[in-house]
Amino acid sequence: MTDAKNAKKVNVKNAKPKTRKRRKSKRQRREKKSTKNAKPKTRKTSRAPQTMEELVKKTGYQFPGLRKGSQVEGTITDISKQAVLIDIGAKTEGLVISKERELIEDYVAQLKVGDKIKVVVFSPENDKGQILLSLREAAADHKWNLFNQYLETKEIVKVRGLDINKGGLVARFMGVRGFVPASQLGRKYLGKPEELQNKLFKVKVIEVDREKNRLIFSEKQVSEADALAAKKEALKRIKVGGAYQGRVSGVMPFGIFVHVEEKESAKKKGAGLFLEGLVHISEISWERVDDLNKMFKVGDRVEVKVLEVNEEDGKLNLSIKQLTDDPWTQIAKKYPVDKKVKGKVTRLVAFGAFVELEPGIEGLIHISKIPAEYKIKKGDQVNVYVESVDLEKRRMSLGLVLKAKPVGYK
Repeated sequence: MTDAKNAKKVNVKNAKPKTRKRRKSKRQRREKKSTKNAKPKTRKTSRAPQTMEELVKKTGYQFPGLRKGSQVEGTITDISKQAVLIDIGAKTEGLVISKERELIEDYVAQLKVGDKIKVVVFSPENDKGQILLSLREAAADHKWNLFNQYLETKEIVKVRGLDINKGGLVARFMGVRGFVPASQLGRKYLGKPEELQNKLFKVKVIEVDREKNRLIFSEKQVSEADALAAKKEALKRIKVGGAYQGRVSGVMPFGIFVHVEEKESAKKKGAGLFLEGLVHISEISWERVDDLNKMFKVGDRVEVKVLEVNEEDGKLNLSIKQLTDDPWTQIAKKYPVDKKVKGKVTRLVAFGAFVELEPGIEGLIHISKIPAEYKIKKGDQVNVYVESVDLEKRRMSLGLVLKAKPVGYK
């Protein structure tokens, strides 16, 4: 009996534990049955979004491209005194507010409902949930395109005079500042640009450069249109290479201005009309010229040769010296190497002395060719000989004729 009992204990000890099913109670079975047959309970949730604005606010979704500064295209849906509404395909229409509109009123005045335009997002959403747009860039593009159009068509426009400076008059056109150079003012306002300050006046656009923000006007092309047309016709009758009479109208350090008169036989429409040209100081004489005021005064009659006609500004490029022969054309024959001649010292410079052999012909005695004991001054008459002639560079090297060759003379 004891052995059987011990065997039973051993078997129990070595046996694997059995998984015992727990029997559900009647109460648990009843609860399961009632849960199975019961209808599902409705969970309490927040109210579903009723509008696009609510949906965007709830989800935090941002429409693509609507970032401050981004450019989008839209269609104008309404234009009023207070604002311009533009459909850009967003949750609401974009708005150009009155403050922005005031700056581009002239541009807005040309717009109409249905126009497609490019705008810049100023604010994707302000505190009122509005999308604010800017038309300034579109207005600027429109204005500069118009300026180029006016430049091509030569259309007359009105500008308002603002500030005056040494060069001319600053003027405003369509909110953009431009400039009327003094040379583009008619005779009525020449030297009196202040008469156009704070006044509207007519001009033509003559230069447009958006990159440099450069806009140039001409008042003269409007007020003196007939005279300029006659001048243009007169320019066609001026022949390059021809010689004409004229009067000095101005003396400047760099040259003289001359009013050129048409030949009597050529005068037609615009008879007596003056065409102005410049004789540069290098075209005054074959000789060296230092002070033009000593040679000319306003009103002097001169004969000039036409070198060039600039039809763009109606100016002439003139010469006086080319009405006479260039003395250098015969210089090699007239002054061969080693020929002895007498000349006058015209200038003393650090590297030597210039000697004039005849009007328009100068040679240089290099400092190394002048003995230290040899005293030379401006105005002296000296005996020299020709060392070399460079016709291309129009240069002549001279040497002093000395009774005895000094020591160290090269």
